[in-house]
Amino acid sequence: MDFFAEHGRDLPWREPTASPWAILVSEVMLQQTPVNRVLRVFGQWMARWPDPTSLAADTPADVIRIWGRLGYPRRALRLHAAATVITARHTGVVPDNVETLLLLPGIGEYTARAVAAFAFHRRTPVVDTNVRRVLSRVVRGVDEPREPATAADRAEMATLLPLEPAKAARFSAAVMELGALVCSARSPACGWCPLADRCRWRMAGSPPGQARRAVQTWHGTDRQVRGRIMAALRASDGPIPEVTVAQLSADTEQGLRCLASLLADGLAVRVDSVHIALPD
Repeated sequence: MDFFAEHGRDLPWREPTASPWAILVSEVMLQQTPVNRVLRVFGQWMARWPDPTSLAADTPADVIRIWGRLGYPRRALRLHAAATVITARHTGVVPDNVETLLLLPGIGEYTARAVAAFAFHRRTPVVDTNVRRVLSRVVRGVDEPREPATAADRAEMATLLPLEPAKAARFSAAVMELGALVCSARSPACGWCPLADRCRWRMAGSPPGQARRAVQTWHGTDRQVRGRIMAALRASDGPIPEVTVAQLSADTEQGLRCLASLLADGLAVRVDSVHIALPD
């Protein structure tokens, strides 16, 4: 926690004035997305939709346009769906406990616990891949591959939390920041780590863990083509011909496959037999 006080990044969702809604939005945006990319969209998002009610009143198309190239745009639709439920069932107020947060569309264990802890100072374990890596190395003495957090990880983190809820929330944020800035996956800065003298992995000689999964190249993938289609839809003032969409890939079959997946995800809709648009 001393490390966090001195080295923690100054981020808008960590400001004392940050609303529970701002924290919820930031947690969804930060899933599989670096902080520097989120910062460019977060401010624009909060300026337009400072609360769930204002977001629920807008269309999914508006939400997708503001989301821009942040990636994994289904998250934008999930935020819109969550805002709609918060507005309809919770009078526009973000729920303050894990159980109720988990009932919101698109909100899983990590996000529910992060919002409960960081927005409402609930004493609940918050474990993302950064926290899991610190737990694995410092407490278990192994360098485990990057995997989603499990119930066992959360139970282990719970045993380490300070008893005071506000301190427990700050402790979770501190461990998360340590994993992001120091105990990184590929180049851990052990000489700078405040836990270096008690890290079981370091004391064991920092043995290599299992081989990490290869990162998929971007060029030519379905993700790239889906991104091109979404960019074309966002840039258009109206529907665009399906044949144009299919031609956004050098492989027409791939273009049609990616379009079909976007239609299935609700990120695009058919206006008529030959035109595609963002959802209303």
